[in-house]
Amino acid sequence: MKYRKLITLLLTFIMALVFLNHVPFNGPIKEKPEFRFGVVADCQYADVQSEGVREYALSDKKLKLCVDHLNVLDLKYVVNLGDLIDRDFNSFDTIQPILNQLEMPVHNVLGNHDYSVANKYKKEVPVRLNLPSRYYDFEVDGWRFVVLDGNDISFHAYPEDSDSYKEATEYYKQKDIESPEWNGAIGKKQMNWLHRVLEKATANKEKVIIFCHFPVYPEDAHNLWNAGKVIQVLENYPCVRAYMSGHNHDGNYGMKNGVHYLTMTGMVDTEENSYSIVNVYKNRLEIQGFGREKDRVLEIK
Repeated sequence: MKYRKLITLLLTFIMALVFLNHVPFNGPIKEKPEFRFGVVADCQYADVQSEGVREYALSDKKLKLCVDHLNVLDLKYVVNLGDLIDRDFNSFDTIQPILNQLEMPVHNVLGNHDYSVANKYKKEVPVRLNLPSRYYDFEVDGWRFVVLDGNDISFHAYPEDSDSYKEATEYYKQKDIESPEWNGAIGKKQMNWLHRVLEKATANKEKVIIFCHFPVYPEDAHNLWNAGKVIQVLENYPCVRAYMSGHNHDGNYGMKNGVHYLTMTGMVDTEENSYSIVNVYKNRLEIQGFGREKDRVLEIK
């Protein structure tokens, strides 16, 4: 009787591991990826009532379930694609400790809602998110990951009486931009930095994945103001394999001249969760989606 209970417990444990790793129990043994990383987008926590499909006050609970799951997996890191909060600087006090429970490195990307705070706190947002810089890069096993700041030129990242806000106003008018004001753009200094990073990655024969809160492709109302220029830069460097973003909570996908453009669904929408794991292989990226996020296979050369 005791042995039967032990066997039952063991089988239950094995089935739990199979479920958590998203692998068919009776399926063939899969090729092992080079490494894996987790992706979270648009948590947008706020202690407020829901609006439409956005369940702001449920995001802390959904993120906790996500973190508990990711912590049992062998991941190199987790990237938060921006909008950890929806509004109010004190929202970080609730949601960031949950994200910090991850047992692997966390790389944060700046979203527009991360700046939906009082003017006196706007400069503190990158520090609060533990960013080494508003844009930066890092390397994992021969892959270069580049984090862009789509709030470089924007109306939401700076106080209205600041020079940066005035520059954004001039930029928006001079460029005759039709994209909504709640998007943003990559500035000249950051664009030059991106060129240098991609040139170095090319010289080192590294494959590159770009992270930014704002999409650039396919054409959409959520895209960066200067999405076209960003795409031109990426297409000049064959080392770039993919561009991953958030911001558009419905998600999106397109491929253009060898680059995969993948927009992740927003965790804040609906009562269902949404996050993913990216399995990195030499010839493909396999996206394992959870909740509203879809499974995908992105072939790469």
